[in-house]
Amino acid sequence: MRTAAPGGTRAERRCDVLVAGGGPVGLLLAALLAQRGVDVVVLERRLAPGRHSRAIGLHPPALAALDELGLAGAAAAQGFRVGRGQARSRGRLLGEVTFERAWPRTPFVLTLPQQRTEALLAARLAELAPAALQRGREVVDVRERGGLVHVTTAGPGAAGEGTWRARVVVGADGARSRVRDLAGIGVLARPCPDAYLMGDHLVEDVAGDAGAGAAAIHLEPGGVVESFPLPGGVRRWVVHTGSVQAEPDAAVLAALVTERTGEVLDPASSTMVSAFSVRRRLARQLVRGRVVLVGDAAHEFSPIGGQGITLGWLDAQALVPVLLRVLRGGSCTDGDLRTVPAVIRFERERVRAARSAARRAGLNTALGRPLPPAGSLAREVLVRVALGTPLRHRLAGEFSMRWA
Repeated sequence: MRTAAPGGTRAERRCDVLVAGGGPVGLLLAALLAQRGVDVVVLERRLAPGRHSRAIGLHPPALAALDELGLAGAAAAQGFRVGRGQARSRGRLLGEVTFERAWPRTPFVLTLPQQRTEALLAARLAELAPAALQRGREVVDVRERGGLVHVTTAGPGAAGEGTWRARVVVGADGARSRVRDLAGIGVLARPCPDAYLMGDHLVEDVAGDAGAGAAAIHLEPGGVVESFPLPGGVRRWVVHTGSVQAEPDAAVLAALVTERTGEVLDPASSTMVSAFSVRRRLARQLVRGRVVLVGDAAHEFSPIGGQGITLGWLDAQALVPVLLRVLRGGSCTDGDLRTVPAVIRFERERVRAARSAARRAGLNTALGRPLPPAGSLAREVLVRVALGTPLRHRLAGEFSMRWA
């Protein structure tokens, strides 16, 4: 719906829910809402879809979220089903976990490059609400008046500029969330000393190789090396470096992998390389006025373990019935959403889940730090013992987000 803005200088558009951010979390939330008949708009500052693999891990709870949209089968067909995870050190297998007990129906973690995940979600949203995704529009101002949220956007050319009125605004615009800042929501930050080099390489899994198709965690004295199979004969490698590499280099990544694990990578086969450090930031609140935060805008922690997309999608799933109650039940027709009990419960439960995920990510990160010889040997012994007992089934559930 279009109405004239005050003074008639700019068209002002209306919707029930405005989602800032067209990444995996924003797209999933919008599609779930559109599927239920909600007038939803997604504002995304990027003019075109992403082209990089970025986040790759879709745990069984994420597949359940996709199933709500009829996309689980398509995702599984395009992705790689990782059914085993191995722990290794100094060329030796310490133990292995599988996911049959934790997830009898979907006993695997699916790896799927983020650009493919976003493409599936964007296509489904286009089917449900053809004009919902608006690209080239960056949120630059958020103000609440008269029980509505007024959002101003900017972008390349006149098409990116505009104003919107929504009953609820959801910030799904990532760790550097502009919506969070504009809503005046602070973050609790904790510094972390860890940094990594990450890259995707074309490989050839040798037939009969016991590690082919498995995720591998190499707990090496010099720092962890992680390896995950991707579709198309590609493997993702993540190496603890201790400091952020100013210029991410595939040759440096390959040399570190070989030095620590003996695996030989061809730098020329690299399809992506990046460097990152670990940050832990939790929003001080998820709801303020008529603004709600989900995904990385609400919580950011170590990507080791690959929980980010799954946790964000669980945020989105939990928020949908709350928004339906607010929009259709007449709850909180104006003012602060925190006056609605269902909103308070949503915030409390999602904060608890985020803190739990952050603790687990912190433990995983600490487990992979460099250790002196004695400490490294002790770590090997503990991991070997744990994976040689029924505790491995509990660990499989931890790694595949059964707790969530």
